[in-house]
Amino acid sequence: MLSRSGSQCSRLSSLIKLSHRDTSFIARNATVNALVAHGDVNGPYPVATSGPLAGLTIAVKDNICTKSLPTTCSSHILENFTSPYDATVVSLISNGGAGVVGKANCDEFGMGSLNMYSMHGPVINPFGASSEIAGSLERRSAGGSSGGSAAAVAAGLCDAALGTDTGGSVRLPASYCGVVGLKPSYGIVSRWGVVSFADSLDCVGVLGKDVSTVRRVHRVIAIYDDRDPTAIPPEVRDTARRVYEDRLAHHRDGHLVGLRIGVPQEYFPTELESSVSESVRRVLSQLQARGAIIVPVSLPSTPYALSAYYVISSAEASSNLARYDGIEFGSRVEPPPGSNLTKTANVYAHTRSQGFGKEVKRRILLGTYALSADAFENYFLQAQKVRNFVKEDFDRIFSAPNPLHRTKSRSSHEGVDVILHPSAMQTAPLLPDCTDRASSASASLDAYVQDVLTVPASLAGLPALSVPAGRGSDGWPIGVSVVGQWGSDELVLRTGEAIEACM
Repeated sequence: MLSRSGSQCSRLSSLIKLSHRDTSFIARNATVNALVAHGDVNGPYPVATSGPLAGLTIAVKDNICTKSLPTTCSSHILENFTSPYDATVVSLISNGGAGVVGKANCDEFGMGSLNMYSMHGPVINPFGASSEIAGSLERRSAGGSSGGSAAAVAAGLCDAALGTDTGGSVRLPASYCGVVGLKPSYGIVSRWGVVSFADSLDCVGVLGKDVSTVRRVHRVIAIYDDRDPTAIPPEVRDTARRVYEDRLAHHRDGHLVGLRIGVPQEYFPTELESSVSESVRRVLSQLQARGAIIVPVSLPSTPYALSAYYVISSAEASSNLARYDGIEFGSRVEPPPGSNLTKTANVYAHTRSQGFGKEVKRRILLGTYALSADAFENYFLQAQKVRNFVKEDFDRIFSAPNPLHRTKSRSSHEGVDVILHPSAMQTAPLLPDCTDRASSASASLDAYVQDVLTVPASLAGLPALSVPAGRGSDGWPIGVSVVGQWGSDELVLRTGEAIEACM
């Protein structure tokens, strides 16, 4: 049976499974609610003394399968689920020598931008811990949906964390928490063992305290996996590697002379906080002083990207989450006595109504409608057309060809190598009061626009990295994002290192 005590935003215990951790670790986690399950330090995922990730501790988002820790997706419908296998990325980091410290809190099934839609309670941004007064922590959002992963890194609970990014769910939390977050090129990292939200958008990303840590983890998990049907084949990866060999050789050791950085005008709307735009300008000035060439560019389809994203992602979520019926997958709620069990819907309606949270149900309804006969052409197909326009915008401004589409290569004096833009419209917002219906409803609408600057790269499947870029007028972290052509993950990381050096 499923049970729900209190409101969805009530603070539940931040630990499902206690272990032999030091008390400071448990106390720090209890303050931010970042980890929802962890095991013994000498348990199934210990830190090794050898391997490319030796000595690193890593948290794993709760929608990535682990056979020795629960995988709940922060949902009541999976609250009793433990996977019989490890996801490919978990096996890779474990075999690489990293220790898994636990499972990170997240929005239910990855649906949210503030990490407040979780059966474990909201994640609280740990950056405010430095301004605690009489033990009271300012309750700001850690971002979502990978807020627990970002908060775990920012709170010093681990060196790095795995998250998933569908429309900005790694980069937005990284910006809010003041850490580094990478969404790799789509199809580069295996999704086998990752609970699906939107298959054509989901990516496993990495969050870390600095770019070098993120690169270290990314290199280990960016391996072709034939069990993942969306994995990009080795020959395409090799093509991308050859395209960027010369560029990478030229821009090593922080050398930026000749690097063309595009600044898209559409990513600086009037709603953007002035302190955010000022931080971006400072970063651009410092990169220009080191030899980079700043190029104004236009991505005209950007204003339509957010609407297209929510139609596509919700439609795919509606299909993916249909499997949780309490019969084949998910915890079961028995229908009340007297129910008409001759109708299939009546058998699993109670399970889905009690098992899914309000945000998941909202997106299932939206996605189901978008796929209906009456709305398919007007919504889903139109959203896919917008997605193609977004991809074409990026291909048009990048100097390198897209290995996936075989676009023509441009001259080094045409197009740009990467683009740079703010990661978020503002610094971390306050967590809403979920006992106040008006506040909660307003927060639901506000949460949808948090991803406005991150979804275009997701729709196009491009690598994107959020790097800390100073503080806002309120003293909270600001992030800037670097986006590159498909397959240019290493160039994006090197540009991120240059930004890091400027701070």
